[in-house]
Amino acid sequence: MTARLPPKSAGLVFEDERPRVRLTGYWVTTAVASLDDLMPSPGWWSGRAVIIDAGELQALDTAGAWSLGKLIGALESQQREWRIEHLEGHRRTLFDLVQSRRLEIRPVEPPRRQGTLEQLGRASHDHLKVSGALLGFIGESAAALFNRLMRPRHLRLRLILAEVEEAGVRAVPIVALLSFLLGVTLAYQGSVQLRIYGANIYIVDLTALTIFRELASLMTAVIVAGRTGAAYTAEIGTMKVTEELDALRTIGIPPFDLLVLPRVLGLVITLPLLTLLADVTGIFGAMLMAKSLLDISFQSFLDRIPEAISMSSFVLGLVKAPVFAVIIATVGCFQGFRVTGAADSVGRQTTLSVVQSIFLVIVADAAFSVLFSWFGI
Repeated sequence: MTARLPPKSAGLVFEDERPRVRLTGYWVTTAVASLDDLMPSPGWWSGRAVIIDAGELQALDTAGAWSLGKLIGALESQQREWRIEHLEGHRRTLFDLVQSRRLEIRPVEPPRRQGTLEQLGRASHDHLKVSGALLGFIGESAAALFNRLMRPRHLRLRLILAEVEEAGVRAVPIVALLSFLLGVTLAYQGSVQLRIYGANIYIVDLTALTIFRELASLMTAVIVAGRTGAAYTAEIGTMKVTEELDALRTIGIPPFDLLVLPRVLGLVITLPLLTLLADVTGIFGAMLMAKSLLDISFQSFLDRIPEAISMSSFVLGLVKAPVFAVIIATVGCFQGFRVTGAADSVGRQTTLSVVQSIFLVIVADAAFSVLFSWFGI
């Protein structure tokens, strides 16, 4: 009744005279793929109690036991009774084990496509969670800073000075260059229009007010966010991946004292100084362009500055710098602590750190502008 099987193949023989299924050959991983083509149509099971005969079975492994379970599942789906004969010893044990686990395995459902409203809700929820975590981090940092200020001897001055050097001294070239180019660009664009109306001297008012009050502090903060804030996230994130943070906690050193406070205090000291440098180099660039395009001497330019702006405009630009520094350092450290063990997590959190820092700095700058306007300064 059965054809000769090729070596190491699996087979099924269905006897119509009596409801019997014979298992033949090798029901092993390399052979069971062909069994799907041998399954009969559901009508074959109709009205029958089926006997499964394993007497001609040559070998059975886990894949074969799983295929046998699929056959039994087809019977049960048609509400047919069944029993197995001649399946003894370790084969029976293996089959029973696979059957006991078969119901625990479910096919993976394809991901359901989310609607626009659901995506918006999930994104809002995620942002709220991150905002809450950031507020908690700020509170923890403020508490740690307050405790250390109450005990100044415990401040790690060496680490603070190291951060001043890293975030300040080494950032001088890039801040000076970009601020100089900013002053050159402002003066060039302004001179084109002012020359038309014969108002050459007002180039001093335009550049001095813009640089001192707004652009010097804002541009410096953006540079520092991209340079130093990203470095903070990458350093702390790498320490978390390599479990150095756990090691610090194990030996009794709070990570906030060692990693967060020195960075925050160092940047609060550094950013106003970099802003002052940006003021000087930006004005110098504007002076060069005013001399070149509008024939305004350096002395005339400098004499006009006190008439163009008040000392308060100069001070207000510097006042914003410490606030920007706290934002950049806090966000950079916060995103570093959020790094997970995944390989791409450090890069992802570093990107988020830069984007969030720049966004919050611009929001803070806008808030300062509104506040200063309310107070008439």
